[in-house]
Amino acid sequence: MTNKIQFFKTAIIQTALFTATFAGVVSCKNDAKPENTKEVAEDHNDAKFSADKEKDAQFLVNATEINLEDIQMGKLAQERGAIADVKELGKMMEEGHTKCQNELDGLAKRKQVTLPAAITDKGQESYKKLNEKQGIKFDKEYCDMMVENHKDAIAKYEKVVAESNDQEIKDWANATLPALRAHLDHAITCQKKCEKL
Repeated sequence: MTNKIQFFKTAIIQTALFTATFAGVVSCKNDAKPENTKEVAEDHNDAKFSADKEKDAQFLVNATEINLEDIQMGKLAQERGAIADVKELGKMMEEGHTKCQNELDGLAKRKQVTLPAAITDKGQESYKKLNEKQGIKFDKEYCDMMVENHKDAIAKYEKVVAESNDQEIKDWANATLPALRAHLDHAITCQKKCEKL
């Protein structure tokens, strides 16, 4: 009988310890920072594809990162822009990159590529930095960001057009380049106007 009581006591203590430990793990997990959806997408694609296809998948992930950031920044520019040109640029960015992302979602689905579901940590930091500016300082910062972002985007798209072995991805990237170049031209024009103010 004593052995049975001892056994039950031990079992109760072990259950209590397990419950406390599990609760602690769940609590820590809930306090943790949400996962970066770009990293999650990259991990999924790394596991799925060979090196060659993984490069194409990485391009689609990067293109999504660009789109999601430019859509958010565009919305902010429409709300916070001090001059009409900046508000118009923001509208152009939101509409253009939303269209681009809709096409990209379809392409990624056909290629079975996982894409980020939300703006990255880096994008959120840029958004926060921009959101802290006001008036003409906001306008200048936004135009500078859009010029830099679009130079970077064009370089990525041109690289995949030159190097990818996937004809559908090459064709899509090539067809998207004129819109990106138009965005860059518009951003440069806006940047020059802001410099004069």
